Amino acid sequence: MPITPITPMKRIKRITGTRRSLGRQFRWLWTAYAVSTLGTWLAFDSFALIAILALHAGPAQVSALAAAGPAVAAVVALPLGPWVEFRRKRPVMIAMDLIRFAALMSVPAAYALGMLGLTQLLVVAVLVGAADIAFTAAGGACLKALVRPEDLIVANGRFESTTWTATMLGPPLGGVAIAAFGPVMTVVGNAVSYLLSAAGIRAIGGEEPRPAAPGPDQGPPARPRFRDLFEGWRFILADSELRPLLANTILVSGLIMATAPLLAVLMLGPLGFAPWQYGLAFALPCAGGLLGSRLAPRLVERFGQHRVMITAGVLRACWLPWLALVHSGTGGLVLVMAVEFGLITCMGVFNPVFATRRLSRTPPDRVARVLAAWSVTSKLSIAVLTALWGLLAAFTGPRPALLAAGLLAMATPLLLPRRERTLREEGRAPGG
Repeated sequence: MPITPITPMKRIKRITGTRRSLGRQFRWLWTAYAVSTLGTWLAFDSFALIAILALHAGPAQVSALAAAGPAVAAVVALPLGPWVEFRRKRPVMIAMDLIRFAALMSVPAAYALGMLGLTQLLVVAVLVGAADIAFTAAGGACLKALVRPEDLIVANGRFESTTWTATMLGPPLGGVAIAAFGPVMTVVGNAVSYLLSAAGIRAIGGEEPRPAAPGPDQGPPARPRFRDLFEGWRFILADSELRPLLANTILVSGLIMATAPLLAVLMLGPLGFAPWQYGLAFALPCAGGLLGSRLAPRLVERFGQHRVMITAGVLRACWLPWLALVHSGTGGLVLVMAVEFGLITCMGVFNPVFATRRLSRTPPDRVARVLAAWSVTSKLSIAVLTALWGLLAAFTGPRPALLAAGLLAMATPLLLPRRERTLREEGRAPGG
């Protein structure tokens, strides 16, 4: 029997898991995610640009809009986790997509009528942010129901690679659209992406069983009970692995996001980089996220989830301090790109493995509440850390504040779970 040679491309696909079929339903879920993620990055910073260019807002107003929107959205979304948990997930996801579509389309409509103001932008940001949290909670539960446990790492790797591809392509395309049509047009593109996402989720098809409710009536509760609001946090804090992972991920994410505006001020101000150079410094390194997410399944197959997650978690903490050394000229630009490439590559490996561990350790009847609690905590932490580092930079300057964030980030591996404890060791059934 002749032996078919394994070409380099086949070898890469085998390593990265891209050839493994996860079924038609997953493909539609993945397509919906890809479309909406590209739309989100196409409209990256669109509200800030609209506030500056169309409403002539000052720095304080723009900063307040950027911080208050996600923070208020996190508070508004607090009861959504329990509400989502006991309902069919796909109708919830479609409803959240339609809410985001309608909210975003109100912006160009008001702009065309000459009625757009900062208050409306804030309200839309809150609605979209709260819908994001509910969609993420329902989407995680939907993914766990559609994909076999052994395929979760491949599925999460594909989502992660899609995220970094959209991050790399969306802002440049959005910049072209803004130059040609103005910032409001990117909001239209983002809104349409949610409409297409809803159509993709609708195309998943099949029958989705109604989740069992906690009460004897086996129907969804009319409103979330007060004790259900904190069930996600109770479960996370009681889990020996999720508890340190929550602390680690929110601190790392918060520090990364807190340094972004400081680096922008430093590069676009004293160091004299052009806006296109600043954009290039963050667009090209996103290829590292694509590389890392593609390698994650193979690394897990060879070394195991826990070891890969811990190693990638340690490595991603080593990059931020170097941003404090950025200087003008080509060398400074290359330094930023190298640091960002290393950081994003490590994140590309860590994120899908972490997402898989989180889903694997969460029973199906708590996924939505756990993911909602995680999202609320993350958004609030990012808002708080961004505000704190803005105040620190006001007193010390951006460079010392960047160094402080980097040094603190280097301590975050101490929050990673030291050893892997299986669900069986903890007296819990797999997946529950």
